Amino acid sequence: MQRVRVDAALVGRLAALAAAALFVGLYPLFVSSYKASEFVLVGIYFIAILGLNILSGYNGQISLGHGAFMGIGAYTTAILVSKYHVGELWTIPLAALVAGTIGFLFGFPALRLSGVYLALATFGLAVAFVQLTQSFHFASFTGGGTGLSIGLPKTPYYLTWGIAGGMFCVAWLLLRGRIGRAFTAVRDAPLAAVSSGVSLAAYKTLAFGISAAYAGVAGSLFAMRYGFINPLEFSVALSILLLTGAALGGLGSLEGMIFGALFIQYAPGYGEKISKTAPSVMYGVILLAVLFVVPGGAAQLLKRLRRLLKQAAKPLYSRLGTPAVETAATSTRSEK
Repeated sequence: MQRVRVDAALVGRLAALAAAALFVGLYPLFVSSYKASEFVLVGIYFIAILGLNILSGYNGQISLGHGAFMGIGAYTTAILVSKYHVGELWTIPLAALVAGTIGFLFGFPALRLSGVYLALATFGLAVAFVQLTQSFHFASFTGGGTGLSIGLPKTPYYLTWGIAGGMFCVAWLLLRGRIGRAFTAVRDAPLAAVSSGVSLAAYKTLAFGISAAYAGVAGSLFAMRYGFINPLEFSVALSILLLTGAALGGLGSLEGMIFGALFIQYAPGYGEKISKTAPSVMYGVILLAVLFVVPGGAAQLLKRLRRLLKQAAKPLYSRLGTPAVETAATSTRSEK
């Protein structure tokens, strides 16, 4: 009977993923190119907050500098394309490598920090990134305050969502394995993790590196989407927005991140429609309303729905499971 329940849950999740993939695949066929380009940004934010969720949700390290890593990925693509004429697609893994390496190195000084002090350190990173990219010392590479152009804006819809789906699967496999168990052990009980042989330094820096690599990929796709980047696009506001999306999706849940990405992209627009005079106020009201109704984010809502579905399916489980159990018991007695 337990085996039937587990199989049913697995089939339900696979069916939900298949339905989501089908929706993403067919969506551009039924909407305008503008709406499709908007949905590209949802995919980009989804990739970014997947990485942030690995760091903050599963490893317990709060970051207010994720936008800076996204900017590093964007500038890697822009510099390679505009100055070295590298193909845009080739710059995506390079952006992940550069951002991931910098994130991994940043993880070492951050080892001595935790909680609000770590948040302040990453906040400083986000502030410093904008200043450095605008500085005349690096203007020959970054374009200074004017930014860099890599051509006309594009709508890499299937590329973005194909990468998003692949990176979701990578994160799922990673977090279900030994590394994921070590991440959660470091988050929940660091002393017990150390006594069990888990290296806090190794797994904390690894989480920073993986998270930054995800942000680098998102930043690379962001640069391709707009064809132009500017330092102000990767300010502290973007980092806070990404953390907001991860929290609304539900820290510690991969499936909920899609809802966080949808909120990041569409909630400000709805706030402006409700009140053109004070759109930021309405955006804040929407945010507070969501957090009040579902304090644990979309992940908590999904858990409630699964619980309701399990309760509704109990009669079906009993009908399917009881004969199987009785048959197994009868055969066991006959063998004896």
